[in-house]
Amino acid sequence: MDKAQKSTLRSERSTDSGSINPTRITLARKRKGLSKTTFAREIDVDRKSVQAYEDGRSVPSEGTMAKILGVLGFPRNFFFGDDLEVPSLETGSFRAMSKMKAPKREMALSQAALGLHLNSWICQRFRLPEPDIPNLGRQPDPEAAAEFVRRQWSLGNLSIRNMVHLLESKGVRVFSLAVDAREVDAFSLWSGNVPFIFLNANKTSEHSRFDAAHELGHLVLHKHGPPNGIEAEKQANAFASAFLMPRGSVIANAPRFPTYDVLVDRKQIWIVSVAALAYRMHQLGLMTDWQYRGACIQIAKRGKDFEPNEAPRETSIILPKVFSALYEDGLGRAHVARDLCIPIGELEQLLFGLTLAAVDGKRSDHAQKGAQHRRLALVEKA
Repeated sequence: MDKAQKSTLRSERSTDSGSINPTRITLARKRKGLSKTTFAREIDVDRKSVQAYEDGRSVPSEGTMAKILGVLGFPRNFFFGDDLEVPSLETGSFRAMSKMKAPKREMALSQAALGLHLNSWICQRFRLPEPDIPNLGRQPDPEAAAEFVRRQWSLGNLSIRNMVHLLESKGVRVFSLAVDAREVDAFSLWSGNVPFIFLNANKTSEHSRFDAAHELGHLVLHKHGPPNGIEAEKQANAFASAFLMPRGSVIANAPRFPTYDVLVDRKQIWIVSVAALAYRMHQLGLMTDWQYRGACIQIAKRGKDFEPNEAPRETSIILPKVFSALYEDGLGRAHVARDLCIPIGELEQLLFGLTLAAVDGKRSDHAQKGAQHRRLALVEKA
């Protein structure tokens, strides 16, 4: 079925069914991690019916729609909105794609769609930093690219104290990735000229920082696609290592005897994992093969999920300011979720678990109108 036919069907549905948007049924199903077969079983229809709902060839009955709402957990109004931008495999960078099962990948992509939806809502009310990401797709050397970005951003050899704050200051929209899958580390994408990074919130701060730098590498080096696969991952890893641990800084602070305990102490200079520091020092010739093997053995003994002296988790600097301003206007997270037509839980999962002041929205009409005027003033200032 071509786009014109789907448009015609949607116009016909607007009279009879209230314009249910089939693409939103698909998005909500994928966000829930359900296959079409499982979804069909959950709502007591056959798979062909689900396919017809999502193709726009058929509309769920009121009884079936009630079951869809119960299974997917999205409010009814969500399914009557316009099409949302849903990232595809071609627009996003995915770590360890070969290890990622399709349902998990689709859960991540559908959450990214909600992140883009939230960002659009915010940008209608606030002016966020303009993107300032160099395009170095023709730079074959990730180390040189990392050095260039540091010079461009006037970082010198200084340690980056907060990666999320730095990225946000350069116009990157950073959201949390709430997918229960270790293989989904992080991913990045461009929506128009706006860069996005989604980070797995279930990892240590050090690993999350490296993931953020890795995705910055993708944004800088691979905006237009190639190279792909393993080669792209190697380049992004090399970029992240050099970006977080500049050559000059590591050489200046390299210990004479790099034992595991010494590395645990020195890693705090750059706020990286012991493993990342050991790899970087070995790469720069500051650890012998024997010393590096010894460090790797000590790291392996403690398990890959263990990080000694873990740093505090980084959170957004922009999102708390946005929601603080909204709260002053009497607009809490429940209001935002209602405007977006998504569950509050989905909103919270995008926001790094920030503690947002709750507002129940039960104010007088006069107070609500006053809040509306203040919010409009805020938009005009943005």
